[in-house]
Amino acid sequence: MNNREIVVENIIKRYGEFAAVDGVSFKVDSGEIYGFLGPNGAGKSTIVKVVTTLILPTSGRATVGGYDVVSQAGEVRAVSGVALQEIGIDPLMKSMELLTIQCRTFGMSGSQAKKRAQELLEIVKLTEFTARPVGKYSGGMRRRLDLALALAHEPEVLFLDEPTTGLDPASRRDIWNEVERLNRTLGMTIFLTTQYLEEADQLADRIAIITKGKIAVEGKPVDLKAQMGGDTINLTFADKAQVEPALNAVSALATRTQADQNALRLYLPNAAAAVPGVINRLQEVGIAPSSLTLTQPTLDDVFLKVTGERFSNDAPANDDQAA
Repeated sequence: MNNREIVVENIIKRYGEFAAVDGVSFKVDSGEIYGFLGPNGAGKSTIVKVVTTLILPTSGRATVGGYDVVSQAGEVRAVSGVALQEIGIDPLMKSMELLTIQCRTFGMSGSQAKKRAQELLEIVKLTEFTARPVGKYSGGMRRRLDLALALAHEPEVLFLDEPTTGLDPASRRDIWNEVERLNRTLGMTIFLTTQYLEEADQLADRIAIITKGKIAVEGKPVDLKAQMGGDTINLTFADKAQVEPALNAVSALATRTQADQNALRLYLPNAAAAVPGVINRLQEVGIAPSSLTLTQPTLDDVFLKVTGERFSNDAPANDDQAA
């Protein structure tokens, strides 16, 4: 199959009068890892459910691998692997049983299914735990098993909806490595929603940030960070009431500013050289920051700029209901 693209054209999804997704369009190229970010309730999971044929759009069109998600839903499922937030795994069954059943549902013979199941267990490093019911697996092991289930039929396109949520750093890194391997060695197109900005920065060729049902910004992580305008002086204050007078005192020194709770960020080309001037201005108005740090622009800066809030690692159980 040559077409591993995901194309979304003006998708709208309404629940009554409320538009959970309001005119979203984007294209994921064949073999690309595409990160999809947004605040809780922004419409991320709604989009995932549309492109994986779990819900119908109110209007608009989407294709996966050249197949229409509404009129050719069966073909979309045949070329797609899906690992959603909710892991629907029978806790009493064992991994080999689950994977064999999954492979059989895609038309494999009994011997083919067992062979493929063994291959998948090796891929996700679970061969040592086949005798253990999956209900006794750790969170990281369950996530790896869910990924294996999504890969059963060797899909051309893989949808991962927050695949590392709740995992410890080592387990998260294992998932990252496997995602990169699948993309690099198999050319698999991967659509990734995530709670972790460092995950998007590490894995994604391009990202989009959705807020209030619309895409606010899209591009390569390095380009989006570069658009923030240089280095950052980060100031925190003991009392958030100090932020506004501090902003008034130092705003002329920066190309752009961002206030958030008891913190103030100043964006400027040569942050280190500007520190003495910032401190002097604050001293003139009788304000002493609790801390001052220098940083390079991050995706958190981009997210804060386009959504007005910091990226949260606390996701709702159902994005559709929260949207």
